[in-house]
Amino acid sequence: MKIEQLNKIQLINADCMDVLRELPDKYFDLAIVDPPYSNAGGEVERTGGSWAKKYGNNIKRWDIAPSVEYFEQLMRVSRNQIIWGGNYFQLPPTRCFVIWKKLTISESFTMSMCEYAWTSFDANAKVFECMPQGKPGEQRIHPCQKPVELYTWLLKRYAKAGDKILDTHLGSGSICLAADVMGFELTGIELDPEYYNAAKERLMKQQSEPQLFAAEDLVDYTQESSGYLF
Repeated sequence: MKIEQLNKIQLINADCMDVLRELPDKYFDLAIVDPPYSNAGGEVERTGGSWAKKYGNNIKRWDIAPSVEYFEQLMRVSRNQIIWGGNYFQLPPTRCFVIWKKLTISESFTMSMCEYAWTSFDANAKVFECMPQGKPGEQRIHPCQKPVELYTWLLKRYAKAGDKILDTHLGSGSICLAADVMGFELTGIELDPEYYNAAKERLMKQQSEPQLFAAEDLVDYTQESSGYLF
């Protein structure tokens, strides 16, 4: 297990189950996770365009849906959760689901036009529209990479100042970039050393560059934007 601290971002290269089992109850205020879903509730085959050909061999090493114990541990160590791909897992009913509508994706394209996230919040469902590619020239290091703008929106709406954030499947580390700029304390866990190092380099590059805005200018900590609506 490797643990590194980069300002308020803690990175852990390990199996998330080994980490979760050692954490106390409700240690984190919010978990935002994007676990793999292959074979979750039946056979799920990852298909797609050029990205599938590029990452195919790598995907086989980690694209295994987590066990029931993973969700038990996740909900034990965190007060609230946002789980991408929640439609693949046996989770309780929720009225506060999130849809990420991917702009620029047509009906004929092999990539999904939207993604679903289950949340534990008692609030209205939301839709966020954003291009899946991220900013022009942004390096793509993971087949399931999500844009930083998506995590920025989630943190603005569902987290409060001082919250501790958890991501058990860090992947490309997009959430790290959002949390770092916004001043959140975050723990990101990634099993694959290649993805871990790439995410760390991505974060270090951002931290080495001057920031145009202070964290307090980017986060709206009003009651309306907070996820604590119940």
